[in-house]
Parts: sequence; C-alpha cells; structure tokens
Amino acid sequence: MSTAPQSDAAFVPDESFVPTSHKGLTYPFGGAEPADGEVMTVAKGVRWVRLKVPGPLKHVNCWLLDDQDGVALIDTGMNTTEARAAWKAVFKGPLAGVRVTQMIGTHFHPDHIGLAGWMCDHHAAPLVMTRGEWLTAQMLVADARDAVPAEVTAMRVGAGWSEEQIVHAAERGWAGFRRIVTPLPLSFTRIKDGDTLTIGGQAWHVVVGSGHSPEHACLLNEATGLLIAGDQVLPRISPNVSLGVTEPNADPLGEWFASIAKLRTLRDDLLVLPGHGDPFTGLHARLDAMDREHHERLDELEVFIAEPRRAVDCFGRLFRRAIGPDMLGMATGEALAHLRRLEIEGRAVKDVIDGVWWYRAV
Repeated sequence: MSTAPQSDAAFVPDESFVPTSHKGLTYPFGGAEPADGEVMTVAKGVRWVRLKVPGPLKHVNCWLLDDQDGVALIDTGMNTTEARAAWKAVFKGPLAGVRVTQMIGTHFHPDHIGLAGWMCDHHAAPLVMTRGEWLTAQMLVADARDAVPAEVTAMRVGAGWSEEQIVHAAERGWAGFRRIVTPLPLSFTRIKDGDTLTIGGQAWHVVVGSGHSPEHACLLNEATGLLIAGDQVLPRISPNVSLGVTEPNADPLGEWFASIAKLRTLRDDLLVLPGHGDPFTGLHARLDAMDREHHERLDELEVFIAEPRRAVDCFGRLFRRAIGPDMLGMATGEALAHLRRLEIEGRAVKDVIDGVWWYRAV
C-alpha cells in the first residue's frame, strides 16, 4: 500500500512518486494506483480504492474519508461479483474492523452507486445523495418492465437507427439498470448545493453540477485543497452528456456549460479526485479544455447540417472513433444533446419526416 505524508495542509506527494504532466495537467502520483483489494493514501485521512468495471472506462475510483469512528465512503463501483470481492478484500485487509459511517453517492450511474445499498445494509450506514440523483436511481430500479418502452423505440427511430439496430437493442431488453445496482434504502439523507458535511472534523462543501447527470454532487475541502469531482470533471475524457427519453426537450449541454463556469470559480490549485482516471491538478485548464471542445463540436456540427442530417449521421463529427453496438445508445444521446443545444441557440431546426428527426442549420 502506498502512502502520502500526513499533513493538515494541502496534499504533498511522497518523494517516491514522480509527477507527470499532460496537456496542462499535472498528475502528482505519476500513474501510481491502488492494487486490487488495496487502498492508497492521497492526503491525510483520504484513501483511494480503484475497482474494475466492464466497458471502455475499465475502472471507477472510490474515496474513503476518515470519520470519527470509521470511514465515509464516496461511490462504490458496479454491482458485480468482482467488485464485491474487491471490497471484501479491502475490509478484511487494510481496513479490517473499520466500518462505513455514511455512504455518499456522487450521482446515480451504476458504476458509482451499484453497491451503495449493499454497503448501507452491511454497515448500517445512511445513504447520502442529492434528491435528483436518488429519485432517478429509485425510478430506474423500480422500472421492472422487460420490453423496450414505445417512447424509447420512437427516439431510436427519430435518431436514425436502422431496423437491425432497433431489433438488436430490443433483444437485449430494457431494465438492465436494476441488474447492476443493489436495492437502495427507502430513506436517504438529502444534500444540496451549498451544504457542508463534517467528516472526521473536516468541512466538505457540496458543489452540485449538471449535464452528465441531474444533480451531481462534488465535495470540496477548502482547508486541504481537495475536490472529489466524481464524473463532473475527468482528466482525459469528457463525461457523456446525453439527451434522454425522460426529458426529450431538456438542454443537458447547456447545463453542462453552466456547471463548467460554476466550477471555474473554485481555486485552481485543488487536487482533483475524479471518478475515472488519475488524481490531477490543473482544474481550470481542464475545465477550459472541456468547454472549448464542446463549443468546437457545436460549430463543426452547425456546418455539417447545412444539409439535413440525423443524429446518427453526426457521429463522425462528434467522436474520434467508430461507434459499435455497445456505445450506440450513449453516442446517440450525446449527438442529440449537441443538436438540441443548436436548436436552443437558434442555430438549427428539427423537421420530423415519417418519425425520423432531421436537423438543419438556420
């Protein structure tokens, strides 16, 4: 297990770590990461667990904050046999005899709260989330239907999916969320933007963002210079920002831009502890890069839809790789979010022809 010096001030990496830099960001731990079933200290009273998840992200980060009589846990990984085994190894090994005092979920995505209910049950710990994230998770867990809803099929048709793609997705069923998330407690402790959580005598301020999810909670410790960012700020990739079937007229990308502007008011020297990727410094550089990337995509997209296009036609302008069946849903949601933003800005209009959505520049 690797440890960093125990300091009341902002983190200071151990000399054994060789920092690396990339695109304006500094990675103070130089790519070091906790091994399976182990924890790694990143600052006084703050430890890191990394769990494997299926898919291109490959892993998710979870954070343990020393509390008065145990640890507060932020995020859990997905409900998989491998993740449960990793947590059992942690609580039988480096954290043997330690209890979880509170289970904090940054947002409802299953790679972040998949084992939250399991942890709450095992440790008799309260669940702490924003209301928007908790309600969304409960809605998805409760949706027990197996058949794909008609609204979802209509959105797929509208986006330009082929009949083969629609049939293939239907064969996979609908209610996959509840299979990778353990049931959440019926009661929870609500947090909201501006709240302060006292954990281990330290003040952690709740900073809420949106766009990637409805009411995503980040935790800021001003005294020690730490930001637990979840998926709101990732170092090397931009989080998925999708238009979904539940709010087809929403503006997730607009909410994302507003959240970037909000987070940029935080100090730049914070150590950012992301939901995926490695801890880094250079918050403002990363926020600026994400903002610039999405605005450039909007500009490219506006030019591309000088002739009417469907969402699926826009993949080549938005993504730097081929979109396979496993990523089709997320790619569609992100394309629709960009096209919807162009609509809201008055730069595009949507025409519906035989159920298919055609977007054209104004």
